[in-house]
Amino acid sequence: MTHRIHEHPTRRFKPYQGPAGGWGALRSVTRHWLESDNALKNIRTLLKTNQHGGFDCPGCAWGEAPDSGRVNFCENGAKAVNWEATQRRVDAGFFARHSVGALRGQSDYWLEYQGRLTEPMRYDPASDRYVPVSWDDAFALIARHLRALESPDQAEFYTSGRASNEAAYLYQLFVRAYGTNNFPDCSNMCHEASGVALGQSIGVGKGTVTFDDLHKADAIFVLGQNPGTNHPRMLEPLREAVARGARVVCVNPLRERGLERFQNPQHTIEMLGNRSKPTHTHYFRPALGGDMAVLRGMAKYLLQWEREAPGSVFDHAFIAEHTDGLDGYLAAVEASDWAGIEAQSGLPRVDIERLARLYADAERVVMCWAMGITQHRHSVATIQEISNLMLLRGNLGKPGAGLCPVRGHSNVQGDRTVGINDRPPAALLDALERRFGFAPPRHPGHNTVEAIQAMLDGRSKVFIGLGGNFAQATPDSTRTHQALRNCALTVQISTKLNRSHLMHGQDALILPCLGRTDIDLQAGGEQAVTVEDSFSMVHASHGQLRPLSTQMRSEPAIVAGIADATLGAWPVDWLWLVEDYARIRALIADTIPGFADFEQRLAAPGGFYLGNAAARREWSTPGGKARFQANALPASLLHEKLAEQPDLILQTLRSHDQYNTTIYGLDDRYRGVKGQRRVIFANEADILRLGFKPGQKVDIRSLWEDGIERRVDGFTLLAFDVPAGQAAAYYPETNPLVPLESFGDGSFTPTSKFVAIRLEPAGDDGRIV
Repeated sequence: MTHRIHEHPTRRFKPYQGPAGGWGALRSVTRHWLESDNALKNIRTLLKTNQHGGFDCPGCAWGEAPDSGRVNFCENGAKAVNWEATQRRVDAGFFARHSVGALRGQSDYWLEYQGRLTEPMRYDPASDRYVPVSWDDAFALIARHLRALESPDQAEFYTSGRASNEAAYLYQLFVRAYGTNNFPDCSNMCHEASGVALGQSIGVGKGTVTFDDLHKADAIFVLGQNPGTNHPRMLEPLREAVARGARVVCVNPLRERGLERFQNPQHTIEMLGNRSKPTHTHYFRPALGGDMAVLRGMAKYLLQWEREAPGSVFDHAFIAEHTDGLDGYLAAVEASDWAGIEAQSGLPRVDIERLARLYADAERVVMCWAMGITQHRHSVATIQEISNLMLLRGNLGKPGAGLCPVRGHSNVQGDRTVGINDRPPAALLDALERRFGFAPPRHPGHNTVEAIQAMLDGRSKVFIGLGGNFAQATPDSTRTHQALRNCALTVQISTKLNRSHLMHGQDALILPCLGRTDIDLQAGGEQAVTVEDSFSMVHASHGQLRPLSTQMRSEPAIVAGIADATLGAWPVDWLWLVEDYARIRALIADTIPGFADFEQRLAAPGGFYLGNAAARREWSTPGGKARFQANALPASLLHEKLAEQPDLILQTLRSHDQYNTTIYGLDDRYRGVKGQRRVIFANEADILRLGFKPGQKVDIRSLWEDGIERRVDGFTLLAFDVPAGQAAAYYPETNPLVPLESFGDGSFTPTSKFVAIRLEPAGDDGRIV
């Protein structure tokens, strides 16, 4: 049957006055639990979330506190679990009732709400429907297409961050044995800038902190991040830090409720007393894209104070022993003038001085950041400026201090660790060659932006997606959809129906896979998979629920089936490996640093720490030291390819009822939005300045000088506490506005947090006078 949802919910906008968490979180968890159609079993399932012997939450990559209790999930984690662990099914009968053309007219929310995919399907162009196909025939079809390509580089192999270490390792091994490094990956769209920047600065593209460092820090800076929606379990250590007297300094354009105050639903007295506690001590609101200027201004003050009282600010012993490049960096700091810093930062100089003092007065500092930092043209330089500040005071490699890029998907960091990399390090390729006896390709592969361009141009003809929703997660949606349609074959390995299945190639397959909550039974018995969180902790995940269909297969089994059909039992016996995932982990231990004694170390509650050379003050850089990076501030935040002066600068963001492209509902509780998603938040003065009224519907056009019209229509203007000149709206609805060619220097990360836009009255090319 087709599962109906509320087609026309009540739409409302009323500013939210409560704390993050609280009774609203409990009501939300209860509603999603009841709507899962699997309520009784899901009570037990939720209690196994993030527990030893249980499964890893399929949501974010936030790590576990060493003293986590019996209940160790947040509101959005509960949504993710109930969304996956549903009894609703999308089977052959569903596709017999719905043509692909008809399904394209449904919302993303409606598509995923229909339930779990339960059998492999192949697109039939004659009926415009997906029809059943056997697994053997599906694998044979993929192998036939891959073998027919003129070059392995004509295939794209996408990976979602929810893929396990075991699935990702097999995937990269197969693809490199096949002959390409084309690994477009979800990390290309989020923290790629972090990996590039930190790799150049400190020699490792990961954060250097552990969970324990948050408890020891004198100050925690939270830059460009909304943990209340994106990483809710982060709120507890933030408010604990405030309670013990540490400074929690938030630097974010929007006032996000989770960064203001939090009521923990697991604290009975707190709930009954309707109390909440602050999650910050200081809050600063820069201009979009102005973070690098803020950080540079802080560095200018540190330099000034150091010269006024030598030895009082800089950690000279650390700098001398562990760094190089200081003189060039300080010259860049001196060359940055205050007029440019204030203009770009959006903050008055007095606020930048306060930020610098907060940093200088703390002995141990952790700096955290997320998409608000990484999705700009100059994101690599901005993150290197964060690193520069931390190096000046020796805030790396000591307890309570370090760099903390907060990752999104639950194993996006692990996937990169085990080899999902379009530009793999030579050490990885050398290890694979030694262990498996073949020469892996050494030339760079395609990242996400390059893969879309290659499919648009006809250079790439096969797309295989290991999880995710590529069609909606990527920028420039109209062109991305066309890129997928240009392919001879598209393959989507998925748990639920999404728009990527509807933007298909000439041949197309949907291959249903197990999720984190599903029991994974192979020939060797029930299997566990592993993931790596933002703190480099690796732990096991054991599914808890019987799969809805015997036709569903695990991601490792699907990858092995494709590899066996394409390459045969070379360079490994793929089918033998997936009989027992310990065999895959043995290969990881043989070829990936840090995984020695993998199987034994997994037995410890909470898993094991993978290690981080920079956290030990060992620098895997060409010069053997951490390096100050002397980047100039951007000449202008506006791109030279803008066709005209923008009305506003837009950032795309999540609602509280979604995780990445998965939309759990149509509400955004913390922003006061109910029953709608096609909204744009703007300062009321800007709304009136542009000739509109709050509540008016507008069309949004992005400005880019390439002759392509990028617009989305029918958005309601909401007067919101947004800094002047800025706007915000949800993705994926606004992804069509992000030009494919607008990406970060050195990272190729789409600039989704800085989109120049023009507003027009809905359905009219004119402007209200």
